[in-house]
Amino acid sequence: MSVFTVSARLVEQCADLLQPLFHASAAAAAIVLCTALVRLLVHPLSRAAARGQRARAALRPRVAELRRRHRKDPERLRKALLALHAEEHVSPLSGCLPGLLQAPALFLLYRLFSSATIDGGPNRLLDHRLLTAPLGGRWTDALAHGGLLGASGLVYAALFAVVTAVAVVNFRRTRRETADGAALAVDGGEGGAGAVAVAAVNKLAPFLSFFTLVSVAVVPLAAALYVVTSSAWSAVERAVLYR
Repeated sequence: MSVFTVSARLVEQCADLLQPLFHASAAAAAIVLCTALVRLLVHPLSRAAARGQRARAALRPRVAELRRRHRKDPERLRKALLALHAEEHVSPLSGCLPGLLQAPALFLLYRLFSSATIDGGPNRLLDHRLLTAPLGGRWTDALAHGGLLGASGLVYAALFAVVTAVAVVNFRRTRRETADGAALAVDGGEGGAGAVAVAAVNKLAPFLSFFTLVSVAVVPLAAALYVVTSSAWSAVERAVLYR
């Protein structure tokens, strides 16, 4: 039995349990519930990532000093930075783990709601809807059948509204964090090509949140629900963990 068959049965069973409350949208509610369960499982890593980010923020003045001291010797700077992080037990990559561990769940939903068959049989998940919008459909399908203000188009409009609100919150927070990091870099005397690269990344980073809108527009609605739910969870989680 493949992982797709197991996952499809899990979604179907959750939908059956939620059907008395959500009726035709029970499978959509099941996806939201499964997303929340995934985020709960990843939450300990998110807490560890938050602790790591606070530790890295505390190290910024020392990092800036090392960059100033060894700006003409990249290899010595690299070793000094590695030694500093090892001494303080801080991993520069700890913040990536929560996102990386969620990727398989998103890929799985994408495959489940993009395939007409599962293990040689018809994919019954494609019969489910969120209100009037098929979970296997995409935004372009909604536009082709009713347009922006059609029944399915309004479902996507609601999702875009949620994602935009979350993206604005993330944009403001990221812009504030990158501005603080840039100020420390200047105070530490960073210059040259490295400073230019950091400045370019800092300018781009706040806008990365809005790429979620592109994801919602191009993936099946089921995967878009995962993206929207996970993005909203992340915004609330970061507000709590990084306050």
